[in-house]
Amino acid sequence: MTGQQTLANHDAGSAVTPRPDPKARSIRVWDLPLRICHWSLAGTVVAAVITGKLGGAWMALHGKAGLAIVGLLVFRLAWGVVGTTHARFASFAPTPAKLRAYVRGHWRGVGHNPLGALSVFALLAALGLQAGSGLFSYDDIAFSGPLYGAVSQAAAGRLTAVHRLSSYAVIALVILHVLAIAFYVRVKRHNLIKPMLTGWKQVSYGEPASRGGAWALLAAVLLASAAVYGLTSDLPASRSAATVASRAPSW
Repeated sequence: MTGQQTLANHDAGSAVTPRPDPKARSIRVWDLPLRICHWSLAGTVVAAVITGKLGGAWMALHGKAGLAIVGLLVFRLAWGVVGTTHARFASFAPTPAKLRAYVRGHWRGVGHNPLGALSVFALLAALGLQAGSGLFSYDDIAFSGPLYGAVSQAAAGRLTAVHRLSSYAVIALVILHVLAIAFYVRVKRHNLIKPMLTGWKQVSYGEPASRGGAWALLAAVLLASAAVYGLTSDLPASRSAATVASRAPSW
């Protein structure tokens, strides 16, 4: 084999398996509270969608999943303000300048990229609308949200319609989110799943996340717990069939 052939084979092999970046190092990107919140939210959203579609006796579990989503969303919003570096919304807010830099290949960062940040904010907004409207909705049979009695019959009907319609937006965004992750793993060779499982990521630039303060974590947990407790202490999530039927619109 000639030297040129050896060099050509070496280059071909390099095209398939690129050499590791000598500057790459492993840093902590996603903290444990954020990862627990992320995967818990994923699980409860799947549970809420499935039980909501099944209906009937599954609606009690659907309501509990919805309350869990409310608590997790409150925690995520709080942690997005007082959490570690890359968990804070200010660190990855998708500004026009960041989006332009990302499209042109000039963006550098270790957390959410600008397009990923758009996905995060869209999912949080859709889940907020879905969970928030669910607190006032009912199923025409024997189940109603914990705040169903706090609004008028007409308002409850409108919010129930919003709750049902927004579920399709949540499903579509979740599917888009999963497809985007698959695209990054298969095409761009960026494993986005492992860092969200372990918290660590191989990078050649950027700084690791700051350590989360214990008081900040406690405050976020207490705020989320207070939100769920406030929804379940005085206003029961399930009411009798007669109560729901008596207030249901007659359309």
